[in-house]
Amino acid sequence: MIDPTAAFRTLPPHDDGEWEPVTTGESGAAVFRSGDGSRYAKCVPAGHVAALEAERDRAEWLSTQGVPGPRVLDWRAGDAGACLVTSAVEGVPADRVSAAELEAAWEPLADAVRRLHDLPARQCPFTRDLAQMFALARDVVARGAVNPDFLPEEQQGTPADELLARLVPQVGQRLAQEAAQTVVCHGDLCLPNIILDPETLTVAGFIDLGRLGRADPYADLALLLANSRETWAGERQASRADETFAKRYGIVLDRDRERFYLHLDPLTWG
Repeated sequence: MIDPTAAFRTLPPHDDGEWEPVTTGESGAAVFRSGDGSRYAKCVPAGHVAALEAERDRAEWLSTQGVPGPRVLDWRAGDAGACLVTSAVEGVPADRVSAAELEAAWEPLADAVRRLHDLPARQCPFTRDLAQMFALARDVVARGAVNPDFLPEEQQGTPADELLARLVPQVGQRLAQEAAQTVVCHGDLCLPNIILDPETLTVAGFIDLGRLGRADPYADLALLLANSRETWAGERQASRADETFAKRYGIVLDRDRERFYLHLDPLTWG
């Protein structure tokens, strides 16, 4: 069994401060928080170093673009794996606020997503375009590595290869849409990755940037709108929130396009 904490023990941050474990993620990473709460160390075993390097590079790039997020403070790599140390983004994850608080934050959140998506896509050195993500989905499905817990409830009893096959007829249309409207996407834009200022309920920063890159904006919007339904008090509030977000962001929601990306994303983790 892989022990991701081995990288932390072998490759500690430069200082001698105390660190406490936060969680072990699905990716095989282990996360530690400094005793004063100002830093996080994300550590991976040797087989996952490339993915952590990608997150490091994206965090460094985004920090130069005027979009709030973690700053890279330290990087260490060796035979045991690697550790990335970043500054903490002060605030509360958006999945930990009440429906009333999320509603108050909803338009500022739409503004923050719009600012991210308005970054000059041609200047972004990273991509997570549909061709790349669909190839990743094919690989994950072929290995039988799809996590059924990530699937929408109505799809959890359906074979993953069938779910992927359902998306194939749409790929040409979605590629054309992406080419016409490529933006800089977060790549995993769910509420836990959006940090809110608890006093102003504005966005303090985006975290977990390992999938940031050029993509269709619906790759972000589909995840955000779906994930927020876990907070809203029923479908009526959720539908109203969707329309509020779309108006503030500046689009009329394309539900078919949204559904395509919502169904593709769970097939790309594994």
